[in-house]
Formats: sequence, structure tokens, C-alpha cells
Amino acid sequence: MSSTSAFFTRKQGELIPSPHARGPWSPDMLHGRLLGGLAARALEEAHGEPGLHFARLTVDLFRNSPMLPVTVETTLVRDGRRIRVADAVISTEQGVIGRASAVLLRQSGPPGGAQTLVTPAWDEPAPDGPPAEWTGWRPPFDLWRLTEWGAPGPGRAWMRETYPLVDEEAVSPFVRAALAADFASPLSNAGTDGLRFINADYTLTLARLPDSDVLGIEATGHVNAAGVATGQVTLHDTTGPIGFCTVTAVANPAGIAGR
Repeated sequence: MSSTSAFFTRKQGELIPSPHARGPWSPDMLHGRLLGGLAARALEEAHGEPGLHFARLTVDLFRNSPMLPVTVETTLVRDGRRIRVADAVISTEQGVIGRASAVLLRQSGPPGGAQTLVTPAWDEPAPDGPPAEWTGWRPPFDLWRLTEWGAPGPGRAWMRETYPLVDEEAVSPFVRAALAADFASPLSNAGTDGLRFINADYTLTLARLPDSDVLGIEATGHVNAAGVATGQVTLHDTTGPIGFCTVTAVANPAGIAGR
């Protein structure tokens, strides 16, 4: 983890964004991936518990926000013996900008028998050096592109967080996965003319949390019709697959910075 400044700093109950919290669409706009990370952080802090696993996180990104202070509030929806459900609302002074829902499942032993369908580990070795230099907007995380944008076949990349999310807190495995999951949209929705879809949400499902700082993402599906798209990816750590992410997206032919 880098010792440089975090994406957000806590001050009087708000999370104040740093300059590098901006996204690629506009220099004065918060990056949507960080909102999912903040929601995951708040849900984990308020509702996490040993033995309960964050199996699903759905993040709705229905409104862009300027670089304004952010608040995150969580609500416990249901607390059962094997299932816990909690929601989060992400706001600025302009109102609600996103929301999230998490499902936590009670861990136990395997049910027995053998699965007829198993997702294999991918054949991409973990990176052993720094990523290549970028031109233009540089992502505020390490990104190793294993395939070029718009190239035929599944898009692949390794990612690693280089900044704390809030203050100098360590980024937890769950928050790390939530941050990486937003990259499912550009990886699955990119075409020969670049990224011409902007995602409205993403749903991350995890059988287990990542064991490594680097996370691999492989695009495994894309369908679009009448300007609406859905994409899916498989997430890996250095030991194998950990889960999936799906996104919905709307056509954005002119690269407009807005939802």
C-alpha cells in the first residue's frame, strides 16, 4: 500500500475527496468505482461479522457527483440465522448519488458431492513488475492490461490498489473486490471504437474473498441491443477464481460525462 494520500479523508462525519478521486469522464467528477468501495467499507464496518460472508454486493450508480464531500448511511434490512441483508445510501449535499445492497451468508462445510460445472483458474500469471506507462488519464491504481481495448476475444487485466480508500486505513479484501468490480464495465463493454457504454450499476458475487493484493478480471460476456448493454466478468486472485460481476450500461456514443 502506498504511503501517499488516501482517496478520502474523514472530517466531521463526511468523507472529503482528494484530487485523485476524480474519474476519467470529467476532471471535476468523482470516480464511480470509489462509491462502491465506500459502500462496501461502510457495510462491512456496520454489519460484518466473523462467519458471515459478503456473498453479494449490488451498487447502483444512478447519478454523477462533482468532487463534493460524501456521506454513507447503512440500514440492516434482515438478520436471519443464515442470511443477513443490509443496504447503504451514498449522498452529497446535492442529494443521493448511489445506493448499495449486500447479502451476507453464514459459512459452513461443503454440502458433499461434486459439482458438474466448475469455473477453471485462468492461465495468466500474476504480474512480476510495474505496469506499463499510460497516456492521457492515468488510473489511480495499478493496471496491467493483458489484452488491448477492443481486441477480439475476452478482455483480461490484473489490478492492484495503490492508495488507501479512507485516511490511512488498510483496504480490506472485500473493499478491494468492490473497487475492482467496477472495472467489469470497461473490460466487458469496450469495442473497436473504445468505450461507448457507461454503466449504471454492478453486481459482485463472491464465493470467497481474495487472498492476494492483485486481482485478475476476465470478460466472459457482452450483449447489447437498442443502446442497452449487459456485460459479465470472472474475478480471480493469484490462486484461482473467486466470483463474478455483471453490469448494465447505456450507450454513450459521444463520451458524455453523465448518467
